[in-house]
Amino acid sequence: MARRILIGITVVFLCGFLILPLLVVFTEAFREGWPAFQEAIVEPDAMGAIRLTLLVAAIAVPVNLVFGLCAAWSIAKFDFSGKSVLITLIDLPFSVSPVISGLVWVLLFGANGLFGPMLASMGLKIVFAVPGIVLATMFVTFPFIARELIPLMAEQGREAEEAALSLGASGWQTFRRVTLPNVKWGLLYGVLLCNARAMGEFGAVSVVSGHIRGLTNTIPLHVEILYNEYQSVAAFAVASLLALLGLATLVIKTILEWRYGAELAATRRH
Repeated sequence: MARRILIGITVVFLCGFLILPLLVVFTEAFREGWPAFQEAIVEPDAMGAIRLTLLVAAIAVPVNLVFGLCAAWSIAKFDFSGKSVLITLIDLPFSVSPVISGLVWVLLFGANGLFGPMLASMGLKIVFAVPGIVLATMFVTFPFIARELIPLMAEQGREAEEAALSLGASGWQTFRRVTLPNVKWGLLYGVLLCNARAMGEFGAVSVVSGHIRGLTNTIPLHVEILYNEYQSVAAFAVASLLALLGLATLVIKTILEWRYGAELAATRRH
């Protein structure tokens, strides 16, 4: 009896807080039919927001991929002073509000910021431009890949790498042929989460973007503008793109978790 009650509470909670909002998003997006939905998507400002979102993700995710691999490899495979400090710094974006992180970039690179006048004299613009959006997105997303790889690499130990080195393999060969294949599913899982957060980030990007329509608005910011202008159908139509991204992320995440879990279980057996 208690089990059925707990399962029922869980199902009601999921329906009320997850499934129902998604249904509302898609219902409102198609409330005026396919032509209105299509018009909201292909509208120039919406297309600009989509292109900018893809551009930011295309820059932030690979950079965080390289950082995550380097950080996880150094933390899990080597002993050095300051390791705990490095781990704490990697977790910093999880404990800092995205709005605060965006404000930091404004204080550093804004017109009246620490480096703002110098950048202005050189003709460079960071805040209220694409570089500021990329920096803000990179900051809030850089822990995801590293945090997925650190425990996996630590669980696997150093024996395989040490054996490869003792047989004459170089450091790069050891990484490419031993370390990387052993963490491929965890790496893909981290990239997936990083990409989803990069495309859906709102708080930090909102502070540094300047809200210039067609130029510095990402998809979440464009949805906010449309909703504030009472264009609810257009707002939900664009928002449905993020909802579809979330659903696709959930499906791929489930597949990767299955492969990731099987890999981790095999590692523990050996």
